[in-house]
Amino acid sequence: MEEKHNHDGGVTELIILLIVIATALAFDFTNGFHDTGNAMATSIATGALSPKVAVTLSAVLNLVGAFLSVEVAKTVGKGIVNLDKFNLADDGDAHKLLLVVFAGLIGGIVWNLLTWLLGIPSSSSHALFGGLIGAALASLGMGGVAWPNILQKIIIPAVAAPFVAGIVSAIGTWLVYKLTARVEEHNKNNHFRWGQIATASLVSLAHGTGDAQKTMGVIFLALVAYGEITPDTHMPFWIVFACAAAIALGTYTGGWRVIRTLGKGLVEIDSPQGMAAEASSAAIILTSSHAGMALSTTHVATGSILGTGLGRKGAEVRWGVAGRMATAWVITLPCAAVVGALTWFVAHFAGQLTTEFVGVLIAFAILVILAGMIFRESRKAPVDHSNVNADWDHESNSVVPAEDSPAQSHPKGATV
Repeated sequence: MEEKHNHDGGVTELIILLIVIATALAFDFTNGFHDTGNAMATSIATGALSPKVAVTLSAVLNLVGAFLSVEVAKTVGKGIVNLDKFNLADDGDAHKLLLVVFAGLIGGIVWNLLTWLLGIPSSSSHALFGGLIGAALASLGMGGVAWPNILQKIIIPAVAAPFVAGIVSAIGTWLVYKLTARVEEHNKNNHFRWGQIATASLVSLAHGTGDAQKTMGVIFLALVAYGEITPDTHMPFWIVFACAAAIALGTYTGGWRVIRTLGKGLVEIDSPQGMAAEASSAAIILTSSHAGMALSTTHVATGSILGTGLGRKGAEVRWGVAGRMATAWVITLPCAAVVGALTWFVAHFAGQLTTEFVGVLIAFAILVILAGMIFRESRKAPVDHSNVNADWDHESNSVVPAEDSPAQSHPKGATV
């Protein structure tokens, strides 16, 4: 390990490692604000929590949840890129793996930002996995990916999760309304708002338990490539802490566009439905995290919200919005893979023409430019805590509120 730090390129490799870690934490930040809606969208929509209180509570619980388990981190760190194809004692192979991790992260970040701009609750997890798969394919071909793990712990859970969540949530919603049929509607909603706070908190805790670990696994992989640790090393505490803080900070900023789509665009819901959806999501996410399955919390939460629309007689489900989301789910992994592969090629060939360090800097600069362009575009039609609950535009089905929609920063009947 000392030899790696003392050769002429040691300082350069260290700087590249630090850039990769910073990029990983940037992805974790985007994961936080992109996926806040998974936990808090229904509570905000029904008025159980005011928008700012909701994202603050979610941020704290994401922070706590990140410390509860590292099973999913093991799946990401050891189960996506085929480490057997890299001779980590060789500096060339070590740099190649580090570049795969870096390019994969950029693929995930770009897709997260693009879907956030459009208000589409796509999977941050699959964006990351797609980016890593694309970069590994570009680097090593088909042998660079651990395909059995991809199928068992990513693809199959991804397909099953929304259906299982929808069924559980639909049954739960039906039972809730059946058991409370004689309760006056206003009293029912008021009491269930308090229940929503508890279930939404549980989803946030579960989200931190699952999603922060994915970035832990990526940083772990980068450190393996650098030679600082081995694949069998226990997860260092500083990685857990850094990832927990990054996802919590991202959550606190509030991904209002995605929150709006989940809370207002998919189904018009009342508090009993919100509580049923959140309880279903929390149960499934926590179970999968314990089993080491890198499940998409977005798929679970969306399936649960759809289930509440199916479980309540007369509820309206906007299938146009649901269809757009389903399309995004299908293309997330391949699109992120394309971005990851292109990033790898840019960094690799630029590095061959100049130096490895310059290649990484060029790819990082492209990421910064793309992120800036997407953010600037979002400011043309802002969505924030003041208009996240404005009436949904049925004609455009756009996340941007209709011009004549009243902004509601504190929904009527808000508990907190």
